[in-house]
Amino acid sequence: MSLKSVMLSLLLSQAMFLCGLPFFLQLLLYLNPLVIMVVWCCILLFVSFAVLYFRGETVRIPRSLWQSALFSYSLSLLVLLFFRPEGQVYSYNLIPFSTILSYLSNEMNWLVSFYNLSANVGLFIPFGLYLLSREGKEPSAKREFLYPLLSISVIEICQFVFRRGSLDVDDLILNMIGVYLGYILHPLFKKVVVLRSGKVKA
Repeated sequence: MSLKSVMLSLLLSQAMFLCGLPFFLQLLLYLNPLVIMVVWCCILLFVSFAVLYFRGETVRIPRSLWQSALFSYSLSLLVLLFFRPEGQVYSYNLIPFSTILSYLSNEMNWLVSFYNLSANVGLFIPFGLYLLSREGKEPSAKREFLYPLLSISVIEICQFVFRRGSLDVDDLILNMIGVYLGYILHPLFKKVVVLRSGKVKA
């Protein structure tokens, strides 16, 4: 990864983040303040990936660093899901596509609708990339489906049990779409990111 690509990625990502900051700040009414950091990181990573891809460059990352980054990312998502601003009304939905259609029909604030739809899909793309980038034998189609399905279902059930966030079958559907998008994007991911064995050097 060249210095020019680094500078271009930083410039473009920060410009995009600052342009959208007035809208992102509105999310603090519904979500943990950590959401701003998650949005910033996602924009930075997306722009960096796009810059490297179109410039035909690659970046070599130790597999241990990739795993640590995904672990930290997972913790951040759990914070967003289970620790939200006080005063929110707990709800649940077991009817497929009812919440999705509600978002698309403009019954709610457009920013909240857009964030919920895009975030429930986009934030789970890294897990699809991770599952296909693990060392060893590639998971079967059955495992590719069951691993994320069971993991996401456990999270949704925990939200129901602890009354944090909301239990919604549409979240499960959108999250699974995100994971499968990760599977689809994996060939592009491999063209830019080269995972190598070994620990991070000090």
